[in-house]
Amino acid sequence: MGQLQERYKSYREPQKFMAAGVYPYFREITSKQGTEVEMDGHHVLMFGSNAYTGLTGDPRIIEAAKRALDKYGTGCAGSRFLNGTLDIHVQLEKELAEYVGKDAALCLSTGFSVNQGVIPALLSKDDFVICDDRDHASIVDGRRLAFAKQLHYKHNDMADLERVLQKLPHEAIKLIVVDGVFSMEGDLANLPAIVELKKKYNCSVMVDEAHGIGVFGRQGCGVCDHFGLTKDVDLIMGTFSKSLASIGGFIAGDSDTINWLRHTCRTYIFSASNTPAATAAAMEALHIIKSEPERIEALWRVTNYALKRFREEGFEIGDTESPIIPLYVHDVEKTFLVTALAYNAGVFINPVIPPACAPQDTLVRFALMATHTEEQVERGVMALKKIFVEQGIIK
Repeated sequence: MGQLQERYKSYREPQKFMAAGVYPYFREITSKQGTEVEMDGHHVLMFGSNAYTGLTGDPRIIEAAKRALDKYGTGCAGSRFLNGTLDIHVQLEKELAEYVGKDAALCLSTGFSVNQGVIPALLSKDDFVICDDRDHASIVDGRRLAFAKQLHYKHNDMADLERVLQKLPHEAIKLIVVDGVFSMEGDLANLPAIVELKKKYNCSVMVDEAHGIGVFGRQGCGVCDHFGLTKDVDLIMGTFSKSLASIGGFIAGDSDTINWLRHTCRTYIFSASNTPAATAAAMEALHIIKSEPERIEALWRVTNYALKRFREEGFEIGDTESPIIPLYVHDVEKTFLVTALAYNAGVFINPVIPPACAPQDTLVRFALMATHTEEQVERGVMALKKIFVEQGIIK
């Protein structure tokens, strides 16, 4: 046995939960993503999806992807830098830049690779990158790859952010990178205060809108638009895998910065370009979101109903302001147990344990789509209420 095999042969944490019958991962879905799905031969209410707009099964998007397959084939067989740029890539970038209110945009193969590539491409050893403690793992990995000095502040604590900024040279490049919507807790970045500090301490700001696009702002443009701060934010990042019903990601900003990234961002230059079908699907989803404001209105109606019902039933849901509703459990093993019991009761939710949160802050994540009904939410709330009471988590 080699050294690597020797190191990992004792890793049996997943097997412990498998043996207990509460292992929640890698369940096989055998139907389209929607508010109710077939999973391992089991019919469940889907409250574990990031498809906030409910567009993943929309026939218009499926047809757009099929047309792209027919015209361009299944892949591009190269990076955007060389032979992998299609006219629909360029068109989508133009539309996304206009949508989020920036000069230009770049599309990458995944949202993760946007943060992983953009942050190190922008910063040198004399620069500083400052992140919220609860920023997404892709931001953390992008920060780690950068040669810049790495700093962080307590979650949404503006006094702590100012404490960090006060110590930095005024003339240095300082990039604050923050989630617009925090993906586990559902709360929003205090963007107004961050922008004030940006101006006071001569910083730049990059906002990850992965969970804001299609949810907040005019036509679902995101949290930056929601706060009226698009012009004050230097870079806006987003993904296709949530509201845009596809796979991929983008970065948008001023023309000069995007020009630099186009020629230096390693995850852009050295990754195969996004598939024709995925690109066409994201573009069609964007068109639908812009032309159907009632979709976002429906999302907020069902979200507000769910927030009200969970509060009425005594759940601890923290400071969420979004369709992401954390139901706090505060115990790793109980979090797995609750997830398994909910699945058995026909409700799919996601467990959130370390490293996605602190050990004392474990939770299950209940997320809404525009296509959920109040009746489905009610079924989910009552099933979870029974489980949480039986497990002594709430009264």
